[in-house]
Amino acid sequence: APGVYQLASLLVELDTSDEASRILCADALYQMGHVEEAHKLLLLALSRNPQRSPILARLALLQLKKGFTYDGNQLLKKVIRIGDTSCLLPIMDIFKDEDRKLMQTHCHFRALTILKDRRED
Repeated sequence: APGVYQLASLLVELDTSDEASRILCADALYQMGHVEEAHKLLLLALSRNPQRSPILARLALLQLKKGFTYDGNQLLKKVIRIGDTSCLLPIMDIFKDEDRKLMQTHCHFRALTILKDRRED
């Protein structure tokens, strides 16, 4: 992760508009345990492109990790509304095991709640 971070940082310096390098940088920071720095970098990337599902999904995980369930839910809803959920599976490979389980459990229980509410309606 440190080598990936250094390379991605250099790429960002060469082209400040390179979103892929910013995301790679944030992923490396996350892997190194620098969650707050990754969060700030993702927020910056989101400010440039507020409809990017890969950024929103990563931010959702970080919000859930911090215990901000409502914020995490809102970000996941945005990903679903955009319709580009294809980013979720590759992102799951990046997440640490404990965070992957957190995201899977959270999404599973939210889906069950939605289904239950629809049945009652």
